[in-house]
Amino acid sequence: MPQPTYDAIVIGTGPGGATVAREMSRRNKRVLMLERGPGGPIRGNLRQYIVEQCVPGKSLLITEQGLAMVRAMTVGGSSLFYYATAFPVPFDMLERQGIDIRDEVAEARRELPIAPLKEEMITPAAGRIMEAARDLGYPWNPLDKIMYQDRWKPEFPFGYYGDPHGVKWSSRMFVREAQRNGADLAARARVTRVIVEKGAAVGVEYLQKGALKKAFAERVIVSAGGIGSPAILRKSGIRGVGRDFFFDPLVTVCGECAEGQIKQGNEIPMSTGCHMEEEGYVMTDMAVPDILDNLFAAGVLRPKGCFRSSRTLRIMVKARDDLGGRVTAGEGIRKKLSATDRRKLLRGAERAKSILERAGARNIYRTGYLAAHPGGTVKIGEHLDARLSTRIDRLHVCDCSVIPEPWGLPPTLTLIGLGKHLARVLCGEKK
Repeated sequence: MPQPTYDAIVIGTGPGGATVAREMSRRNKRVLMLERGPGGPIRGNLRQYIVEQCVPGKSLLITEQGLAMVRAMTVGGSSLFYYATAFPVPFDMLERQGIDIRDEVAEARRELPIAPLKEEMITPAAGRIMEAARDLGYPWNPLDKIMYQDRWKPEFPFGYYGDPHGVKWSSRMFVREAQRNGADLAARARVTRVIVEKGAAVGVEYLQKGALKKAFAERVIVSAGGIGSPAILRKSGIRGVGRDFFFDPLVTVCGECAEGQIKQGNEIPMSTGCHMEEEGYVMTDMAVPDILDNLFAAGVLRPKGCFRSSRTLRIMVKARDDLGGRVTAGEGIRKKLSATDRRKLLRGAERAKSILERAGARNIYRTGYLAAHPGGTVKIGEHLDARLSTRIDRLHVCDCSVIPEPWGLPPTLTLIGLGKHLARVLCGEKK
């Protein structure tokens, strides 16, 4: 076996992988990051968004029920296009599996710009929805965002298609920090398998620019996401992964503001919201780009809803779905919404409709089902131990695939905490 060039190879640069790379490079470890997608400048335009997150069969996946799910393939992963919301970490869930990341999450909160939006950043549409929800008795409040609010200007649009202004935190920032610390990055590098010798991971094999390459390291960390990670692990000899997962299905409910224009064009989505934990869903305001407003309306045969983005109020309902389904060999998804999942979404949609009515909206309708951040495909407690180790020595996983139970909330802060945890484990600072 060739001598390892690196202390660690990290496959994937989303929040989990980028955090591991950043933390290990800060400790003077030699790190190689491999990213399947490109790493060009963030331009914040629709073309970049489509190329990096909406390619059918690659980053845009469709279930047998016609439910669409997207995943970004770019340096920084889906955090380039996410809505920058930091929901509380499920500490109890992880501690049942022997993982305590309270210190790591507290450290992340000190390091990152996590806070509710300043009052002037909560625009009229979100404010109207929050006021109406509170009138009806919901504990609807500003949500924690991961944004450098001091960089924000009213004329900046939100970074739906990536944020060239750097207001919205993304894990690409951790990637760049790791590079400044001496880590290497190979973009457009598709990992074909982890190289295993005598029961231990010793490196990876990957394709880049048509050439098959190999890299060797003391440790390999797979952080290719809820779909990509089980696919790589299967090709590397680990069976049983990629089944019984969650993908946090959602619907949006929208209506037309009776007095006309309500949106300013700089709305920050998920500014405010309410977690109905016992009922299994979360509701938030949900501004979207004009083109998505039109697509949502057209998709449910509501032509009158098209070209009215400036006067549309929208609430998202995202559910904690039952585990089920499988990831196919070709990285497709086969998963159906259960009757319980549908009941949660319909109940949330009914509540959202009543809030919009209270806010003065009319012509209210519900859009089709979508899904976000798939996970639970390589669960802690089933396929991983508390060190995020697989049954193959020196092979670890750190991304949304490791979450052991249904959850239903954006995972970014949790993944950052897990990334810090794994880096401390690998550097001998934590058992």
